[in-house]
Amino acid sequence: LEQRDDVASAVHKLIDAGGEVVYGGADKLEGAFFAPTILRFDDAKAEAVHSTEAFGPVISVIGYDEPTDAVQLAAKGSGSLVASVITHDDELAALYGRGIAAYHGRVHFLDRVDAKTSTGHGSPLPHLVHGGPGRAGGGEELGGIRGILHYMQRTAIQGSPDHLTAVTGQWHRGAAVNRVTREDVINSTGVHPFRKDLATLKIGDQFASDLRKVTLEEILDFAKDTGDTFYAHTDEEAAMANPFFPRRVAHGYLLVSWAAGLFVEPAPGPVLANYGLENLRFIEPVTYDDSVRIELTAKRITPRVTDDYGEVCWDAALYNQDDVLVASYDVLTLVEKVDTIYAQK
Repeated sequence: LEQRDDVASAVHKLIDAGGEVVYGGADKLEGAFFAPTILRFDDAKAEAVHSTEAFGPVISVIGYDEPTDAVQLAAKGSGSLVASVITHDDELAALYGRGIAAYHGRVHFLDRVDAKTSTGHGSPLPHLVHGGPGRAGGGEELGGIRGILHYMQRTAIQGSPDHLTAVTGQWHRGAAVNRVTREDVINSTGVHPFRKDLATLKIGDQFASDLRKVTLEEILDFAKDTGDTFYAHTDEEAAMANPFFPRRVAHGYLLVSWAAGLFVEPAPGPVLANYGLENLRFIEPVTYDDSVRIELTAKRITPRVTDDYGEVCWDAALYNQDDVLVASYDVLTLVEKVDTIYAQK
């Protein structure tokens, strides 16, 4: 009843400020029920319509002449959780988006394409910000993990790679490693990390490959087989005219393929699948007669509670013959918790 009276008081304030009741109203109150109410304002800039929130089934309808007028009106509300823009005109959508985004936690665009699957004006989604500046959420309200950030202490950690690895539980490049080479594997003096299940794999377990020499023929064959005949790989003169390339260079994806060939342990084992790459960057060009090698390090281990396997994120660092980093990325694999499918030998 107290909430109902608050809504009624707000409606009366809007009426006193020039609002005309089109439907409903605050005159007939029964129990805790408040009838859906629509108000219309001739003066779109009336202060009350922008500052008074009737927190109930109440809406005030105001008009505007030009899109820029609508942007100014949206700004007068001092922030809101969400604003809906209904238009099929992409240019108008862009204008409104840029114009009102600073005043709302979320801008919800609707047209004939997405209206049928819309979650609605006020429905927060876990992966979206649902909040606004000023009086409407302080920028982030609800929205999955964002909703608990305000209850968490966040601290910056500064230290050596070993410190950061120890504190975060995630390997950082430059920290200590348990290094194994192909020679170690052949001589049985070390175990390839791909032969370890989650019960034995540790953060910092690393495989370091030998160098692999790059030939011009391989670059040209890859260009021909894939259809990627970009001039930097196929035209010596054009490649040398480019400020980034010394001459014809290997394709970035060819480097990634070579890297996989350098680090993979092909026999069946606890590594069940590769399900993607993240944060891939090509840093320095690799030309023919260069050589490349890979250092693959267990970076993050995440067991799955309901599955017999977990996720392992591997730091992949590809170097040339001069130990210059030429590519960097994360390899994502699914690995058995305990190696039961394929017995280790």
